[in-house]
Amino acid sequence: MAVTLAEHLIEGMVSALSSLPGIGKKSAYRISFHLLRQDSRIFHEFIRSLSDTKDRIRFCSRCGAYSEEEVCDLCLSSKRDGHTICVVEQPEDVFFIENTGEFKGRYHVLNGVISPLEGIGPQDLRIKELIARIQPEEVQEVLVATNPTLEGDATADYLNQQLHSLNITVTRIAYGITVGGSIELADQYTLGRAIRSRLKL
Repeated sequence: MAVTLAEHLIEGMVSALSSLPGIGKKSAYRISFHLLRQDSRIFHEFIRSLSDTKDRIRFCSRCGAYSEEEVCDLCLSSKRDGHTICVVEQPEDVFFIENTGEFKGRYHVLNGVISPLEGIGPQDLRIKELIARIQPEEVQEVLVATNPTLEGDATADYLNQQLHSLNITVTRIAYGITVGGSIELADQYTLGRAIRSRLKL
C-alpha cells in the first residue's frame, strides 16, 4: 500500500512538472527525484521562492511587461528612448530582447497575436492601448518584434495598417531568427543582429 501511495504521489509531481513548456516526462521524472532527494529546508526554500515571485510580480499598467510596481522600471527610466516602442507578443519577450543590449527604447506587450484558428482577433490584443500611447509619448518609431510566424506576420501587417495614418515609422524585426521559430529560443547574437538590421514595413 505504501509503495502504491508513493508511486501515486510521484506521478502527481511528474504530471505537474511535465505540464511546463520544454519538459517531457523523462525530464519531469529526473527533476522530481532530484527534488525528493533535496534537504527539506532547501526544498521548502525553493517552493517559497517560487511562491513569493508569483505573488509579487504583476503586469506594468503602461507597457504590459512584468513588474513589481504599477509602472515598470523600463517605462519610468529617463535613460530609455521614449520615441521608440518595441512591440512584442508576450512579457517574457521583453526579457530576451533586453539581454541583447541592442534596444534602448520602451516596450509594448500585445499579450498574443492575431490567430483566427484560435479565435483571437485584434480586439483581443493590447492594440488600442498601443495606439493610445503614440501621441502622448511623442513616439516616432514602432518596432514590431512579433515572432516570424504566419500569425506574427499577420499581426505585424495589421499593426502597420493601423499605425500608417499616425505619421510614424513602422519597422519590423529582421529575419535573423529562423522562420517558424520564436524570440525565446533565439540566441543573443541572432536576436541582436535581427534588431540591428530591422526593416521598414
